[in-house]
Amino acid sequence: MRLIIVGLLCLVSGFSIAATPSQLKLTVTLPQLEVAEYHAPYVAVWIEDEKRQPTHVALWYDVAMANGEGQDWLKDLRQWWRRGGRGLSMPVDGLTGATRGPGQHIISTQLTDALATLAPGKYHLVVEAAREVGGREVLQLPLELPLAAQQLPLEVTGQHELSAIRLHF
Repeated sequence: MRLIIVGLLCLVSGFSIAATPSQLKLTVTLPQLEVAEYHAPYVAVWIEDEKRQPTHVALWYDVAMANGEGQDWLKDLRQWWRRGGRGLSMPVDGLTGATRGPGQHIISTQLTDALATLAPGKYHLVVEAAREVGGREVLQLPLELPLAAQQLPLEVTGQHELSAIRLHF
């Protein structure tokens, strides 16, 4: 039932791809860093239009800290914070989750749901990572909706806090 609804939403919004919409994935690769004190990064994923209006996709932060103290550090995701993060009431159902360690992490359902709400046009898929006692990095993938299968995969490589982000089937 959910697949049919998502497919219908994609059709209505102009989001078209050759494969089933639920097959679209964003892989976020976090590097294995050789540092004395490692903390898993906070990561925000959003899609912004040409006017920089965000459609939030995912937010990973320390949700288990006592008294919600993990939320205090969300402002370190500076671009995300300025693009609308500060206006959200945490945690956001279906958006927030725990931080993740090094490796590849796939976002699928949240991405499909976010894309289904967008009208045809030019966008940027943005991923920002910030780490305590570490750095901060922002990567962007330009998109044009409706998204055609021949446009994929799209990938950009990071240098510090993000190894790569890749949009693919």
